[in-house]
Amino acid sequence: MSTQTLAIIVLLVSFIVMIFLRFPIAYAVALSSLFCLLSQGLPLTTICQQMVKGISSFSLMAVPFFITMGVLMGSGGISEKLIALANACVGWMTGGMAMVNIVASYFFGGISGSASADTASLGSILIPMMVDQGYDDDFSTAVTITSSCEGLLVPPSHNMVIYAMSAGGVSVGSLFLAGYIPGAMLALSLMVGSYIISKRRHYPKGDKFSFKNLIKQFGISVWALAAVVIVVVGVVGGWFTATESAAVAVIYSLIVSVFIYKGLDWKGVWKCLEQCVDTLSIVLILISTSSIFGYCLTTLHVPDLAANAVIGMTSNPIILALLLNLILLLLGCIMDMAPIILIATPILLPIAQSIGIDPIQFGIMMILNCGIGLLTPPVGAVLFIGSAVGKVKMERVVKATLPFYLCMVVVLLLLTFIPEISLLLPNLLAK
Repeated sequence: MSTQTLAIIVLLVSFIVMIFLRFPIAYAVALSSLFCLLSQGLPLTTICQQMVKGISSFSLMAVPFFITMGVLMGSGGISEKLIALANACVGWMTGGMAMVNIVASYFFGGISGSASADTASLGSILIPMMVDQGYDDDFSTAVTITSSCEGLLVPPSHNMVIYAMSAGGVSVGSLFLAGYIPGAMLALSLMVGSYIISKRRHYPKGDKFSFKNLIKQFGISVWALAAVVIVVVGVVGGWFTATESAAVAVIYSLIVSVFIYKGLDWKGVWKCLEQCVDTLSIVLILISTSSIFGYCLTTLHVPDLAANAVIGMTSNPIILALLLNLILLLLGCIMDMAPIILIATPILLPIAQSIGIDPIQFGIMMILNCGIGLLTPPVGAVLFIGSAVGKVKMERVVKATLPFYLCMVVVLLLLTFIPEISLLLPNLLAK
């Protein structure tokens, strides 16, 4: 057995074993990389060098700013205003509160960029409201967790920044634009599923539609929605880099939350910053340790070997595309979102490009796949949060979520085989 083959076995087997032993993902990535380097007799100073290299990126500076923006806006009384706006838009329909939940997630996702934040903040308000109006608690929780994945697609999303970095220079502005239509399609598919279930279970309608109320609620919410406009228009228009637009958005979010909506005082701002540091420390540790893992994969030519192995199974591009989605879905069942993006992108993107999938389109596919993974056991973080917020057993939530899994998979297949869905806006506006 060659040294290269032994090192690959040590790297991958030790990583898989630690994942199934429920090691924290950062430890699993770092330790498997350490064992791999030791098996090759390489100096351990490589670990420090690659960790520093992994986080020494100007574009990566956008991540802490986007996280801070999301926390400030999410804690500044924005949730209630976006729920009221969503209610004015779609609350009149059959299953109105389910529709409100889905549309509110679309609005809120454009601010927080986090499915977990969406579930925790909107879920704590909407799930009790839905139950009080006669909706089943497991259905209410299922709607909340699935609709929260819209926030991963609707910009600004720090996961898109991480993917752009991992993919080697994909335009962040183009990724931002690419997420709007898929996010809207996901919302629409979930609304169709909710409508069918609501009809069958005779869930109630909300108040009649009022155009006057819609204008009123939009006027109240416009300050929150403007943060998204600042980021996206600034990046796409070339006025800011992603990092600069995120920094401007943080200042804007601070002004809106403290002085306009007055949902935060300065003591609350410090608590938000503490929460940001906690979240950011996890993200940066994952990025730095994943950099070592990526270095090992690259030096051992694992991406090339994996690409050749997958392509060797079949030359049919349809089957290969389905196989890529299956791999990402399986990874989502055992890993969190950021590690999948960091580790899988260098391996799977070349395969995707070999069958004609654009890097921007593949980025949207990957993010939706990872979003579905957040809802699946055993490592579904959003599933656990939703179960805790809704006070519903996880088994009941998973069962209630099954129809919505189908809705999400349909959208995923459409994104895979109709590239124009992801590429229409980037091709029109990101020139």
